[in-house]
Amino acid sequence: MAIMDKQSVRDEFDRLRSDFKTLSKTKKVPPELKVIVSGLIMLMEVILAIFLEKQTKKTTNNSSKPSSQTEKDATALDATGSKGKGKSEKNHIATNTRTVETTTVIPVDYCDQCGESLKNTPCQCVERRTKIDIIFEKTVEHVDVQIKHCPSCQATVKASFPKEYQGPLQYGNGIKAFVICLMVTQMVALKRAQNMLKTVIGKIISETTMLSYVIRLHQALEQWEFSAKEMLLKQPSMHTDETSLRVDKQNYWIHVYASGDITLKCLHRKRGTEAMEDINLIPRYEGTIIHDCWASYLSYEHCSHGLCGSHILRELTFVIDSNHYRWSNNLKQLLQEACQQVTKSQHKRLSQRQYARLQRRYRNILTRGESEMPPIMKKSTGRRGRIAKSEAHNLLERLIKHEAAVLLFARDSHVAFTNNRAERDLRMAKVKQKVSGCFRNEKYAHAYCRISSYLQTMASKGVNPLVAIQMALSGEIHQ
Repeated sequence: MAIMDKQSVRDEFDRLRSDFKTLSKTKKVPPELKVIVSGLIMLMEVILAIFLEKQTKKTTNNSSKPSSQTEKDATALDATGSKGKGKSEKNHIATNTRTVETTTVIPVDYCDQCGESLKNTPCQCVERRTKIDIIFEKTVEHVDVQIKHCPSCQATVKASFPKEYQGPLQYGNGIKAFVICLMVTQMVALKRAQNMLKTVIGKIISETTMLSYVIRLHQALEQWEFSAKEMLLKQPSMHTDETSLRVDKQNYWIHVYASGDITLKCLHRKRGTEAMEDINLIPRYEGTIIHDCWASYLSYEHCSHGLCGSHILRELTFVIDSNHYRWSNNLKQLLQEACQQVTKSQHKRLSQRQYARLQRRYRNILTRGESEMPPIMKKSTGRRGRIAKSEAHNLLERLIKHEAAVLLFARDSHVAFTNNRAERDLRMAKVKQKVSGCFRNEKYAHAYCRISSYLQTMASKGVNPLVAIQMALSGEIHQ
């Protein structure tokens, strides 16, 4: 049985089209037949392009599908930065920890060869072996206030409790930080966090009390969030993205804004311009926003735009897999070469001559791509709506229209080639949803966004999350 795949179909069609052109040049095809066959070839080009796109499976490599829905993710472009686990934390220890260190010396009293006594022989050196262990220790502090009876006026007088002792039983900031860190940073479900805390302190803290710790930290970080917005407005470039989040069985959106070591996540019911206006960060921003070409971002013309190179490379990979267009393969190689050239350059950008050469090659590839692509069918008279186009057509038009945004990474040293920073900051929100399900109440979803923003920012600065939470609860906000 004959084997037919996408490549063989494309090759056979190209061969037939080439043969027809050859026959037409030698005038062996009647004019009437030439018109009919040319129309059929144009129609077949469109059908073949769409058919091959439909038959091409989308994966992480050639689309924006997450790795959890496809096979193992392979990076579209070899990463040029660190492949580690992020910035290492500074050696800051939480104030409610204690290290007990002991040293035991084992003497040598006799020679194991001849039996000579070595008690009075001085030691030359020691060889050390170490064991580190954890001993869970619960500290309980009782405060007793005296109650006295005044012999003069017969009144009963009671001393005042310290301000932090507001009820018969309260828990310290160490426990609060531990609970919040479990639920927000480690994404442990509420019930599991409750059981884990019970194994440590021997007491069950109600879910309502644990959630009140989250709300208290959320309120304590209100001023920090305002300051973070103001600092983001001063940055030369800013990464933006959004992802869905289920709240009370409804679909909400987390909008992330990141630059430098600052990460800010905001929750909103909408995804587009309405949400951006309510958050009121992009409307006031005058730098460069790096995104995935979402139309709502492009509607803000007062700021510059940089498009994510990883998204473009994946889309080009899909066009290569589906239709094997030469222009898509050439452009993918060009962008990869430009990215590597920018990374190796001292100033993290191309010179004017290098950028002009990149621009000429870019335009030349897209011009040839227009002639290589099948023509777009004209819209019938009286029909409403836009003309249906293949994904390759849409990508080609987008690359031509937003040339400056695609190549901005090569001209501006503050603009990264990819938008991976924003995507990484949002990734844990999806993990949180998978582990704990949807949020029952909108206020807890808002609290999660603000607290996780603060902790991710502190992690970028190398601050231990337990230390960061205790600082915020005690009023010592670290900007």
